[in-house]
Amino acid sequence: MEVKITSENFKEYRNGDLPLVVDLWAPWCGPCRMVGPVISELANDYDGKIVVGKCDVDENDEVAIEFGVRSIPTILFFKNGELVDKFVGAASKATLDEKFQALL
Repeated sequence: MEVKITSENFKEYRNGDLPLVVDLWAPWCGPCRMVGPVISELANDYDGKIVVGKCDVDENDEVAIEFGVRSIPTILFFKNGELVDKFVGAASKATLDEKFQALL
């Protein structure tokens, strides 16, 4: 299950007990709409092991600014509250699954 990441709740999720994956996206972004269903599938696959969140950069630009995001989709990977990986652009489920595995 995905959670909605906002500027207000980001730090709480980032510092949670589980690793965090944040999909930075916008409704008008074509590649974001391509990656969205893949992120949703992975969120279900890793439910209880990794928290997966979607962050609309149009509504929550502070998160994007904090991590220097210039292009979307950008996917941020956090472990123990620290950014450990960053992926920019559309990708296959297999490619993203490898990054999810690396968080465990």
